[in-house]
Amino acid sequence: MGTSLYSQQLLKMHRPPLCDSDSAFATNFAPLASSSCSGIGASRGLEMGLKLSKSVSGGSGGSLSRKTREGAHRGKAKVYGRQAQERVLEEEAPEVSEIQRPFRVFPGQAFPLGVSEVDNGINFAIFSQNATAVTLCLSLPQSGKASRVDQELIELALDPHNNKTGDIWHIFIEGVPRSNVLYGYRMDGPRGFNEGHRFDHNIVLIDPYAKLIEGRRFYGDTSHKLSKFLGTYDFDSLPFDWGEDYKLPNIPEKDLVIYEMSVRAFTIDDSSGLDSDIRGSYLGVIEKIPHLLELGVNAVELLPVFEFDEFEFQRRRNPRDHMINTWGYSTINFFSPMSRYASAGGGPVNASQEFKEMVKALHGAGIEVILDVVYNHTNEVDDKNPYTTSFRGIDNKVYYMLDSNGRLLNFSGCGNTLNCNHPVVMELILDSLRHWVTEYHVDGFRFDLASVLCRGTNGSPINAPPLIRAIAKDAILSRCKIIAEPWDCGGLYLVGKFPNWDRWAEWNGKYRDDIRRFIKGDPGMKGSFATRLAGSADLYRINKRKPYHSVNFIIAHDGFTLYDLVSYNFKHNDANGEGGNDGSNDNFSWNCGFEGETDDVKVKALRSRQMKNFHLALMVSQGVPMMLMGDEYVHSRYGNNNSYGHDTALNHFLWTQLDERRTSQFRFFSEMIKFRQRHPLFRHEDFLSKTDVTWHEDNWDNQESKFLAFTLHNKNGGDIYIAFNAHDFFVKVAIPPPPTNRCWFRVADTNLESPDDFVSKGVPGLGTKYNIAPYSSILFEAKL
Repeated sequence: MGTSLYSQQLLKMHRPPLCDSDSAFATNFAPLASSSCSGIGASRGLEMGLKLSKSVSGGSGGSLSRKTREGAHRGKAKVYGRQAQERVLEEEAPEVSEIQRPFRVFPGQAFPLGVSEVDNGINFAIFSQNATAVTLCLSLPQSGKASRVDQELIELALDPHNNKTGDIWHIFIEGVPRSNVLYGYRMDGPRGFNEGHRFDHNIVLIDPYAKLIEGRRFYGDTSHKLSKFLGTYDFDSLPFDWGEDYKLPNIPEKDLVIYEMSVRAFTIDDSSGLDSDIRGSYLGVIEKIPHLLELGVNAVELLPVFEFDEFEFQRRRNPRDHMINTWGYSTINFFSPMSRYASAGGGPVNASQEFKEMVKALHGAGIEVILDVVYNHTNEVDDKNPYTTSFRGIDNKVYYMLDSNGRLLNFSGCGNTLNCNHPVVMELILDSLRHWVTEYHVDGFRFDLASVLCRGTNGSPINAPPLIRAIAKDAILSRCKIIAEPWDCGGLYLVGKFPNWDRWAEWNGKYRDDIRRFIKGDPGMKGSFATRLAGSADLYRINKRKPYHSVNFIIAHDGFTLYDLVSYNFKHNDANGEGGNDGSNDNFSWNCGFEGETDDVKVKALRSRQMKNFHLALMVSQGVPMMLMGDEYVHSRYGNNNSYGHDTALNHFLWTQLDERRTSQFRFFSEMIKFRQRHPLFRHEDFLSKTDVTWHEDNWDNQESKFLAFTLHNKNGGDIYIAFNAHDFFVKVAIPPPPTNRCWFRVADTNLESPDDFVSKGVPGLGTKYNIAPYSSILFEAKL
């Protein structure tokens, strides 16, 4: 990791030698025989103040002092490339026999942050600008104990004179195991609440740079509901074998069709037919790749896969304490894959391995992997009900935005806001993104509430956010798709105005709203509808931006499913326990004449047409289409438009329902996606010109007109004619003449029953006029 931001901006580090033969050590260290220095390390061991702590989060009163004695062993040890004469510390630990091993402890080095392997030992480094005392806590492998997050810890107090460089605390331990060690930190410092400090030495904190996190092993295991989380590492495993023939898909942005999905929800239901050990896991996704290929998508956008605590709502009594966080928008750590998505409770090392297996398999199928990442807030909630696991206790003033009274600002709607443009936090985010690209080979990122990333350290919007620019310009991230959700909960709505450096794409919220309103028949929407279909040039035709910088979507994880969009006028969120106050009230939905489930044949037929209309519009629009998992078989959440806390069939992919609708709804969805992929007319590199499209319209200003038709022109004659009728009556339309020597073939008519609603090869024999049914759409292709 580079050190430029730390050394040049915030830290202003001078780099003194990490040992000085003329200076005395702190009282809890005993100087060793040799006092020579070697580069950034030191060739002298330090006898640390050690104790055995009974509880991960208990107070100091529960600690047992541990005996230490000078080792009888003396000899040569290689430390940072030099031979040094030193004493060996041999720990006496009658409580845990496995701890009876020699340790050599040295000041260590400031970089890289986190845990790194150096020669015959492990270096630990953590940043804190305001801490005055730091203690490293270790839990070593113990036979017969698979879970050790609540077991006793070895504690090593760091000396600020010898284990600190600038604002980075560090220590090197020779002889500690290369894997299966749990670790965390106790931090202490100023207690001024109004100054923004939240130090508490009683809490063992997770290293922000931990690459793996250990906690409970099984998702939703109530017997370990209150389990703690600690960092861990693995330097024993062999490098992952990506394979000789492995290659990245490198799909051009304009050709993407994105499928937004949850790793767990995709296969956790019994109907997936998978073995119970792999349901809801990374390996489960691999088993269902054939479904993704049959559907026709070429990119998956995974709901958060960074470590999170699914039981966070159940740690205290509250209106939501019956729910489980199934979406995962509550990050504990930015480097570690969600450990409970490993198969069979395999834990963090297996989770890392299996995540790579999933990426490798998806890439092998030509499918890219985009991660939904949450850098706008963390799991540590607010000042009223804090849940301190890491950042708050390490350096609250650095990691979070605060008001003038030292209280957390909340632009995320989740109680806290990460201080993204602070140099240290900015480097953390960049290092995290690079890690997911280099270690896990992901292809891109969708940034949740990305407008937060456009705020300065005091929360004010800034025109050229350093983090947004750094992500766009970073060499390692240069191959990645970077997608912003361009709004936040503080009202910073930046659709079409997100600072982009000609690279950032955006979730186009205006596309969603305008398409919904036209298809359901709102007046005065025809012009906006046409603009969205054509690539939203009003938003993105600036500088070097392209149509594919608009990620078009009608449905996403938050909000109604596609079926609920055409079945409910109102949200029905009673199951969430918040009195209906959660979830959006502005859904632009229409129940087609009846609220919720019904046996009315006419209502059901209208809903089916409307869902196909939405999907056809999405797939013929310029830009990048994104659809939601489950919409291909009309999944319903029964009107709940904020189902984040339900680990049930409300969110799970129901494979039985897919089988029941495979020849109807699924077939139309799949065929429409594949038709888009075969036709470059829907995937223009640049915005449409007058020669690219003809709008068959002279009635733009009529607010009551809800009919739109246009032709996309192909230089080779393969034109495509598309028309949408959002009226509640038939519209008989004159079809424009086809190109020379071509005839029109009907490919799609959403008013027809399957399989006639989509005929890939087309149906010939069309006349010069076509009667388009109410609330339906058609697509014709000019063929020889």
